[in-house]
Amino acid sequence: MAAVISASGLSKRYGRRQAVGGLGFAVGSGQVCALLGPNGAGKTSTIRMLVGLSRPDEGEARILGEPVGLGAPVLRRVGVLIDGPAFVPHLSGMANLKLLWTATGRAWPPPALDDALDLAGLGAAANRKVKGYSMGMKQRLMLAQALMRAPDVLILDEPANGLDPAEVRALRERLGRLAQEGAAVLVSSHQLAEVQQLATHAVVMNRGRLVASGPLDELLGGGDAFRVEVDDTRRAAAVLREARSVASVAVRDGHLVVTAPGTPPAEFVEALVTAGVGVMSVTRDGRSLEEAFLTMTEGEGEHAAR
Repeated sequence: MAAVISASGLSKRYGRRQAVGGLGFAVGSGQVCALLGPNGAGKTSTIRMLVGLSRPDEGEARILGEPVGLGAPVLRRVGVLIDGPAFVPHLSGMANLKLLWTATGRAWPPPALDDALDLAGLGAAANRKVKGYSMGMKQRLMLAQALMRAPDVLILDEPANGLDPAEVRALRERLGRLAQEGAAVLVSSHQLAEVQQLATHAVVMNRGRLVASGPLDELLGGGDAFRVEVDDTRRAAAVLREARSVASVAVRDGHLVVTAPGTPPAEFVEALVTAGVGVMSVTRDGRSLEEAFLTMTEGEGEHAAR
């Protein structure tokens, strides 16, 4: 799959501090990629380089195959949320959106304005002055400005800040639909449980450097392992240890963990049922994103980036 968002050897220093060092990754069409790392890992510095707000000392950022710099034409196809809400306080929410859009030289209204306003859920407040908005309302207005252009690419830095649980779910569903329609989505977030429900891929950073990247299932280690709930764990374990397709069986907290590379679970479920073992459930077994994240980033000492 061709890269829609790509970083190649990105490096950035602020004085003596190495914010990002030799970073490389790619995000393809239809993917939702989570950019993860502890505070100070270099995530925001990376995003700023990806959208042309900061020039890398070394390396290159590309979007849709085009090199990125301040004002690059390809950025018209990108929805961006970064550095928190910034609006003209004495103008209404709608007037701010119009100001941001017409500043790009395009005719009002944007192609996806109605959908963006629906997600923002501001209702009549869209016509009130922004100075009276709460932090959550400003965040939703920022999301509206990122989405109103019907972008092919979305790059969002902590988009769920200030949103309540219902608003976070609505955002997750909207980003998932955009990816299904072919958009490439890069999201930086500390809400790991929420990210695990949304992301298809992840890039993990620490101290400005790449720790891991790839499909989320692979990073969590749950691709070939299954959690199997049965009515007789001892008998089930004995049956599965005789199955050729099963690499390993372990009993853990009253259930089985079955590793069967390249084998659909229906095969070993059939073996269990044939042997008279009752099977209650079969699910993928893997670490939570929080567990995987802590394992990948622990022990790195004081963070050197920002």
